[in-house]
This record gives sequence, structure tokens and C-alpha cells, in this order.
Amino acid sequence: MILYPAIDLKDGQCVRLLRGEMSAATVFGDDPAAQAAKFVAAGCEWLHLVDLNGAFAGQPVNAAAVEAILARVTVPAQLGGGIRDMATIAMWLEKGLSRVILGTVAVENPTLVREAARAFPGRVAVGIDARKGRVATKGWAEETDVMATDLAQSFEDAGVAALIYTDIDRDGAMGGPNLEATEALARAVTIPVIASGGVSRMEDLIALRDTGIIAGAISGRALYDGAIDLAAALKALKA
Repeated sequence: MILYPAIDLKDGQCVRLLRGEMSAATVFGDDPAAQAAKFVAAGCEWLHLVDLNGAFAGQPVNAAAVEAILARVTVPAQLGGGIRDMATIAMWLEKGLSRVILGTVAVENPTLVREAARAFPGRVAVGIDARKGRVATKGWAEETDVMATDLAQSFEDAGVAALIYTDIDRDGAMGGPNLEATEALARAVTIPVIASGGVSRMEDLIALRDTGIIAGAISGRALYDGAIDLAAALKALKA
């Protein structure tokens, strides 16, 4: 199971939100590229980046910070937030991202997801952010009647590289991931599922790994707070 350290970008800074609320942002640093380098030095194999402003604006906002990260590190990185058309997808992949994450458009324009997955094989993931099983869009500001599992299954034949499943109520709350819902989703599809939201201690990572079906886990606040030692976690997950 791959551990993805998260770098959430707001106004050019590294932050973490509590349950997706922009007003509840904690700033952890004003040099995202330096933070990325620290994660890489600890041994991470991937980075997970989020343009929080972009998710609300519907277009890239923290592009300079993302580009600085890509210039600083060599490990693959995936990015979500504000990526809602083919031109933006192509732009980011050309700039060196290994994978783009499509969230809002997966609900509003699933045809785009399919077209992008065909055009860029292995480089398009779908972000499924849910409250009580229902998908939320536009930076989690709008809730839909779409069920997470239904959305995931609708892309079974689309060729997407991964599904990033976030339980919004767990995100940033340091209360543990929604293991049951994440595992159920992973067992409902053949697409690799990456868990996000609430991963706050080593035991959470081990529990996700031990399902035998979850392909990855994203952690942010716990790494910044020191609740999870990244180097130790990476070593344990390889054991």
C-alpha cells in the first residue's frame, strides 16, 4: 500500500482544513516546495497535492506553488482541485504531474473523465468526496444525491488509474479513516482505491493495509503534527 503525503495549497501556503472548511485552515508552512522536499527526503514514493482555492474557483489558483514543487522533487505527484477541462488536464500533465484528479467534473461531466482517461492512459484519477455516502462537489461546498459507490462503479470501464475516496466528516479531524466505507468501496470496484480523510496514526495505516484491498492512503495533518513519523510509517508498510 502506497502512503501519499498530502500538501494542501491555499493562498500559496501549506495548510490543512477541518472537514473541508476553508475558514478552518491551519497554516503549516509558506514554502510548499521545501515541504515536498522534506517528504521526499523521508522516503515517500508519491506526493498528493490539492489546489484548495482552485477547487472553489473551478480553475488553477496555486499553479506557482505546484510548479515549484514539481521543479524541486523527482517523485511522481498527483494533483486535484480546479481541473475541469481537457486543456487544464493537458497543461498539468505537460508540466510534469504524473496524475490529475478529477472530482467535480466526474459528477457534472463524466464524458470528460472518459475522454481524458483515453487520451492520457494511467494518468487520470477520480476523486470521490462524500458525506454520509453522498458525493459533494465544488470544494465540498455542494452536496449531491449521487452515491459514492454508484459514481465509482460508473467509471469501471473508463480506464481511470485510481479512485481517491475521502470521507469529508473525517478529513482533518484526526479521528481515524472511515475504514468500513472505504473497504466496501474498494470491494465494489476493480479500480484501485486510495483512502483519504482521518488517517491520523500508524494503526490507521496498518488497518487500511490489512484489508488487503485498499491500494493507498493519504495523510496530511498527522504528518505535520508528528502523530505519524513518515519514515517509520513507510518502513512499516513495506514490512
